[in-house]
Amino acid sequence: MSLDGAHPGVRERQWGLQARMDSSVTFEEFTYWAKIERKMEEEEYRRYKAVTSGQSFIQSIKGYFTSNAYEDAKVRHDASHVPDQGEDQVAQWSEKKNTDPAADDDGAASPIPPDSHDLDAEWRQAARAMRIAGWGSIFYLITTDILGWGQTPYVFSNTGYGLGVGIFLLMGLAAGASGFMIWRTFLALDSARFPVISYGDPFFRLFGRTTGHFINGMQALQMFLSVAVVLLGQTGIIAQLAGSVDLCYIVCAIISLIVSMVSGYMRSLKHLGWFCNAAVWINIVSFIIVIAAAAKYGPDPTAAVENGILNKEWAVAGHMAPVKTFVGTPPAEYQPTDTNLFAAKFNGINSMVYAYSGAIMFVAFLSEMRHPMDFWKAMLLAQTFITVVYIFFGAIIYHWYGQYSYVTITQVVKPDSLQVLSNVLSLVTGWLAIFLYFNVGMKTVYLEVGQEIFKLPPITSSKGRYLWWALGPVYWIIAFVVSMSVPQFGAFTNFVGGLFSLNFTYSLSGFMYLGYKIHEGAQLPGEGFDPATGVTTRHDSGLKRWTRGFLKNWYITVPVLCYAGAGLATSGMGTWAAVLALEAAFGPDGSVLTSWTCTNPYYTG
Repeated sequence: MSLDGAHPGVRERQWGLQARMDSSVTFEEFTYWAKIERKMEEEEYRRYKAVTSGQSFIQSIKGYFTSNAYEDAKVRHDASHVPDQGEDQVAQWSEKKNTDPAADDDGAASPIPPDSHDLDAEWRQAARAMRIAGWGSIFYLITTDILGWGQTPYVFSNTGYGLGVGIFLLMGLAAGASGFMIWRTFLALDSARFPVISYGDPFFRLFGRTTGHFINGMQALQMFLSVAVVLLGQTGIIAQLAGSVDLCYIVCAIISLIVSMVSGYMRSLKHLGWFCNAAVWINIVSFIIVIAAAAKYGPDPTAAVENGILNKEWAVAGHMAPVKTFVGTPPAEYQPTDTNLFAAKFNGINSMVYAYSGAIMFVAFLSEMRHPMDFWKAMLLAQTFITVVYIFFGAIIYHWYGQYSYVTITQVVKPDSLQVLSNVLSLVTGWLAIFLYFNVGMKTVYLEVGQEIFKLPPITSSKGRYLWWALGPVYWIIAFVVSMSVPQFGAFTNFVGGLFSLNFTYSLSGFMYLGYKIHEGAQLPGEGFDPATGVTTRHDSGLKRWTRGFLKNWYITVPVLCYAGAGLATSGMGTWAAVLALEAAFGPDGSVLTSWTCTNPYYTG
C-alpha cells in the first residue's frame, strides 16, 4: 500500500455494462473477477435471507412486487431491522470489507483493490440494476418460453409413436445438458465488472470479437424469425376465430401486430413474473380442455387439411377420412408436411427442437438473476416438467386426432365453443412468448448493433428508453412483412427450428462449453491475471495452447465435441427437410394460404 492508502498499480478501466465488450480483457481476468463475484453473491444472498427470514405471507407477497427486493432488504438492514440471527453474518461481512485489503483470510498478502468486495460500490449497483429475478420467476419464464405442448401431437403425426417418444426423451436430456453447459460457462465468465448479458458474450470472451458479433447477429436473426413465427401463429388463431365473418387474413395479421406492439414498452423480464406464472396455469387449463374435447368429440380437420398437404376433400363435411395413428412412421398419404418419409421424420424432429429451443434465452435469464447459482433449480424442474408434459400430451392427443394433429392443436378442437375458448387462451400465452422473443432479440440488436456500431445511448438511460420505444414498432413491422410473405406456419416453424433453434440449443452451447474447458485446461503453473498490475501472464499461445487445453480435459472435451458435431449434422438434415416442406406447401395440392393473401382458410360461409 502507498502512504496515501491508494492501491499500487491498479489499472484504471471502465466497469459494468460499458466494459463487457472490452477486447483488451483476457480470459484469465474474466474468470478472476467471476470467482470474486460468485463469493459476493453468496454473501449478498445471505444478507438478503437474514433480513427477510421470518416474514409473514403478506410481507413475502409485498416483497415480490418490490421493484428490487434486494435493495429493499438493504434499506431495512441499514435501518437496523435485521433479525438477531442475521446480525453476526452482516457484521462479519462489514468487518471483512473494512479490513486492510492487503491481507486475505489467511494473512497472506493480497493484491485485490480496496473496493473489490464492496457490495454497494456505485458501479456494481449500476451493473446489477436489472438483476432482480429469483429462480422461481425463472422457472416460470423457462416453462412459458419452452412449453410448446400444443406442437407435440404434430410431432407424432410426422414420426409415429415409437420415434416420437424416443426422440422426445433424447432431446429433453440433451436440452438439459445444454442448459448445464451454458450455466457453468456463465458462472465462470460473468461478473458485475464484466457482465454477460447475451448469448454472444461468452463467444466473444472465448473466441474473439468477430465470433461474438457473428453469434449475436445470428441470435438477433433467430429471435426475429421466432417473433415472425409466433406472430403468424397468432394470426392463424385470429383468422379461425373470425372465420364466420370471412375476415381478411392480412387484417387478422394487423390485429396481431398491433396487440404485440403494446408490450414493447417493457424492457425488463421482471415485469413478466406474475404474467408468466399465470401463463403456466392457463396452459394447464388449455391442456385439460384439449384432452377432454379430443376424447369426446374428435378433431376438426380444417386447420390441418387447409394448411398442409393432406387430401383437401378430408376438410369437406361428410368426406373426412377416419383418424389413423401409427407406431412407426406414417405413410405418405397421412403425412402433414412431406410425402418424402425421410424428410417427414426430420420435420417432426424440427418441431420437437423448436419446442425445446429455450436454451437461447438462458443467458438472458441468467443475466437478470440476482443469485445465478440457483439457476439449476429452475432448469431441472422446468425441463423435467416440460419433457413429461410433451410425451404424455403428444401421445394422448395423437391417439384421438391422428393425422389431423395440427401444429397449433387448439385449432383442431371441437365443438366450436371449446375451440373458441382454447384459441383465446392460446392467444394470451402466445403473446407472452412473443414478448419474450422480442425483448431478448431487440435487446441484442440495440446493444450489439445500436450501442456498439452506431453509438446509441445506453438502454438504461432516458434517451435509450425513448429510442427503445421508437425502434420497437419498426422491429414488429418487419416481422409482420416476413410472416405474411411466408404464411406457412408449420413449414416456417420447421425451417427456423432446423436452421437456428437446433444450433443455438445444442450445437453452439456445446462449442461454448468446449471453448471454456479448453481455455481452462490450457493454463500452466505461473500463469494468470495479476489485479495489481492488470497484466495477464501466459507462457505460450496459438494452436499449441489450444491443443494442450483440449487434451488436458479430454474426457470432457471429446464428448462435448461429438455432441456439438451431432447437433450440426442434425441441423443440416433438418433444414433440408424444412425446405422440402416449404416447396410442398407452395406447390400443387399444397396449402390454400399464399403470400399476402386475403383468403381466410377458415371461412365457413
